[in-house]
Amino acid sequence: MQAPVTETTGNKMSDKNTLLAVLQLLRKYNLKGTEEQLKKEANLTDVVSTDDTAQTDSEVSSVLSAYKSEGDPEVYEGAYTELKRFVEGALDIYKHELGMILYPVFVHMYLELVYNGHEEQAIKLMERFGPDQEEYYQADLKRLSYVTKKDHMKGNELTDTFKSSEFIIRMSRDTLSILKRHLQEKKHSVLLNIIQEHLYFDMYEGVARNKQQIEATAGAIVGEATRQDNKAKVYYGLLKEPDIQYLPVEEEEDGEGDGADKPKKKKAKKDPLFSKKTKCDPNAPLLCRMPLPDLKDADKLEKVKALREACKRMTLGPDTLPSICFYTLLNSAGVVTSAEVSEDSSLLAVGFTDSIIKVWTLVPQKLRAMKSAEQLQDIDREADDVLVRMMDDRSAETCRILHGHNGPVYRVAFSPDRLLLLSCSEDTTVRLWSLQTWTCLVCYKGHIFPVWDVRFAPHGYYFATAGHDKTARLWATDQHQPLRIFAGHFSDVDCVQFHPNSNYVATGSSDRTVRLWDCVTGNHVRLMTGHKAPIYSLCFSVEGRFLASAGADSRVLLWDLAHGHLLAELTGHKGPIHTLAFSRDGHILTSGSLDCSVKLWDFSRLAEEMVLEDVNVSHNPDIKKSDSYLLRSYGTKNSPLLHLHFTRRNVLLAAGMYDGS
Repeated sequence: MQAPVTETTGNKMSDKNTLLAVLQLLRKYNLKGTEEQLKKEANLTDVVSTDDTAQTDSEVSSVLSAYKSEGDPEVYEGAYTELKRFVEGALDIYKHELGMILYPVFVHMYLELVYNGHEEQAIKLMERFGPDQEEYYQADLKRLSYVTKKDHMKGNELTDTFKSSEFIIRMSRDTLSILKRHLQEKKHSVLLNIIQEHLYFDMYEGVARNKQQIEATAGAIVGEATRQDNKAKVYYGLLKEPDIQYLPVEEEEDGEGDGADKPKKKKAKKDPLFSKKTKCDPNAPLLCRMPLPDLKDADKLEKVKALREACKRMTLGPDTLPSICFYTLLNSAGVVTSAEVSEDSSLLAVGFTDSIIKVWTLVPQKLRAMKSAEQLQDIDREADDVLVRMMDDRSAETCRILHGHNGPVYRVAFSPDRLLLLSCSEDTTVRLWSLQTWTCLVCYKGHIFPVWDVRFAPHGYYFATAGHDKTARLWATDQHQPLRIFAGHFSDVDCVQFHPNSNYVATGSSDRTVRLWDCVTGNHVRLMTGHKAPIYSLCFSVEGRFLASAGADSRVLLWDLAHGHLLAELTGHKGPIHTLAFSRDGHILTSGSLDCSVKLWDFSRLAEEMVLEDVNVSHNPDIKKSDSYLLRSYGTKNSPLLHLHFTRRNVLLAAGMYDGS
């Protein structure tokens, strides 16, 4: 008969503490009338002493996230055993959905025991039921097992996430009613408290999901995405191309002659095709939605050049696989952190752990620096080749070194016009470098921890960063403060990528979720769960509708941005995947891994077989898993892959460091 008495006493004490904390809060904000009223109604007029006041100072901050004590720490193990037995004994149709509550309930029971000082029972609970949880939660549970005292919980990323965020479970109406009935019958206050306060059920009408459908979206730190997370409209179409694409045709027509006839016809046919495709895209955002920089004359010439190159492009497919050119970095194992090839494939930049950046030229033209100010005064500014005259031929080199960071350089990124280079580092800064003067122009300070990734927008001017502070940020090159801070991830944001239309930014995180953010509003418009480990690489398809993501779980996942659901899972790699690239025609997806291999996937076939219309999002459509999409796998001798890049003519460039060990 003792247990109920103890339990009631414990509850009374915790209720009293809660009331005292509320009173303290009212006093803090000088709400005297409300304070007096609450004291009167709760019979606390004579209770509040100085001791209570001192004690409740700390309670104020933690009262909302505090764990209630059940008095008897021994009831937890029994309650969890019974819940497990109930799930395992349920009908097969409901069993898998009911099983989703086991992990979050277990975590919160463990934290509740730790919070209330029952260390021995908490360790016992972890040892008995921890190994039974899903494999992809084991790393989190290992980190959690080091938290054995209430003091350990302060400032701990994982415990803070669980205390402040509800674990989201998508469940059918029938499964939820079975669970409610069981809880009401058993009347386990331990379970009821946890489920009411720390779990959120996103209920849908229809048949309960099967094991495969649940498995597809499981794995994130705080469960699945709610259906509401993916309801917003996403303008994933491409922006209309400027009219300068007709220039190459006119130039070809100027040159009279029989030899010019064939290419002329070819180009005349292709150019309207380009404009037609972009004109008719109903899913594209308005041109004025996101302010983009105007094209300079040099940019227009570059576009003309790119279109000419595109006309000579190989169309890839299962029968015509790309040639691969692999750049191996020798004597650099454990020293190289990142590599990047410029859009026109003329430059290669590499970041090192000793804080330097090296830039190599991949074409015969050497890297030249700008002339001194005195020499520039003598140049005729009206000359057609003024940009060429500005450069000093005596300074030509095949490799340049950039000094400035004081920590490992984790990522480098070229601007679309190749005049600028961005780099991010462990020193928490992002630097903008001029590739004409070979000096640092700006040092952006905003992140307060290491910055893992930086990317230029496809249209230039804007760039995005991702860091250890759980945020991604949108910047403009001419402003030293970020324009947007994308906050919502529960752990490091490991990678960031711009959508081809520059209106959206995708982020991949160690919380095992992929999010899509709207650059204009700053809100997240898609939340995609399914990865079972941190995400290291993202890549948008050429037409902008699909997103590929990959990471430490050695899988490539393909998402449909229209509804935010998973379409396909490509497996085969044996190590973490750090780079993805779509061919310029969008037919082939390539992935490069630390297992020293490059894999080529038949994306055009995959896209044809996807069911994209009338999708039942709440059930997760069937996911393509066939190995038949793998076209070819190429292995290097012993060089883990750092970067993949398709040239304008569809040659695949790859970079990696040779690891002799």
